[in-house]
Amino acid sequence: MLKDLILKNRSYRRFHQEKEIGEDELIEFVNLARLSPSARNAQPLKYVLVHTPEKNSIVFKYLSWAGYLSDWHGPKEGERPSAYIIMVNDTSISSNFFSDNGIASQSILLGAVEKGYGGCIIGSVERLQLQRELDIPTHLKIVQVIALGVPKEEVVIEELDKDYKYWRDLKEVHHVPKRNIHDIIVKI
Repeated sequence: MLKDLILKNRSYRRFHQEKEIGEDELIEFVNLARLSPSARNAQPLKYVLVHTPEKNSIVFKYLSWAGYLSDWHGPKEGERPSAYIIMVNDTSISSNFFSDNGIASQSILLGAVEKGYGGCIIGSVERLQLQRELDIPTHLKIVQVIALGVPKEEVVIEELDKDYKYWRDLKEVHHVPKRNIHDIIVKI
């Protein structure tokens, strides 16, 4: 059921790093994005697949993790993602990808969750440095990075009380407050 996949689709930031994700599975996830709607049907987004330990370590060093957890600088060795999908905009097709990145990311992550993986969309990326080090052509501009792996952490949804910021408790459970359905529906 779609709702079950959405409930499992959290922003996971710690993974069983030793559990690999192969290129074929990454291609399956990107194919879901390819089949998803695209503004004007321009389809300017392309994807760089990274899944080897060497390339993973390159990507990892250019990412920032969990802005609200200021004392945490990302997953430690052994808990890092097994793979990354680097989403790029092909500016030779269009300089504007509108909302395609959100649609494509959700499709990729729902496909990953369906296969027992989890992920995190990371927008805090040192884009130019990563692009140079991976030798990504200059007409392809990094939009965001999707980190993927088998989740190693528990993420729970809870009712938003006063603060919308996610947080971790002493047992390292990641808490994500969500607004009440009645608070987000505007009656006119």
